[in-house]
Amino acid sequence: LPVDKMKIELCSYSGYKIYPGHGRRYVRIDGRTYNFLSHKCERSHMMKRNPRDISWTVLYRRKNKKGLQEEVIKRRSRRTQKFQRAITGATISDIMAKRNMKPEVRKAQREQAIRAYKEKQKAKDAQKKTTKPAAAKSAVKNKGSSKSVAAKAPRVGGKR
Repeated sequence: LPVDKMKIELCSYSGYKIYPGHGRRYVRIDGRTYNFLSHKCERSHMMKRNPRDISWTVLYRRKNKKGLQEEVIKRRSRRTQKFQRAITGATISDIMAKRNMKPEVRKAQREQAIRAYKEKQKAKDAQKKTTKPAAAKSAVKNKGSSKSVAAKAPRVGGKR
């Protein structure tokens, strides 16, 4: 006589193994069958408790990553390496030269650049002033010839 292997079922609720002679099978009206290890599992299923929320079930342990340390060794994350690159409009050599410059020299360069910019602005303003008075005189002439319109009384009340 050949020896048959034992049929080991899995509990539909808890996920534990059910050995022969244990557990209960429940068949729903639509024909779906459930195997339950214990009365506790059966009642929990009938009360529609979610096995993912019950701490002793296999589904809960899988969801919350319990007891996986033995099976899987955690991967070590690679350390990020610092790397310098050129910025748009400046090469690495320019950046390094600026960094290695003495603070006094950099300050002097900055002040010179500011002075040059201010002079440029003054020249621009002077140019505007020379062209502005001619335009202002013509505007004054037009203003006097405009019709005198009676000012409206202020509106009282809301928008409508």
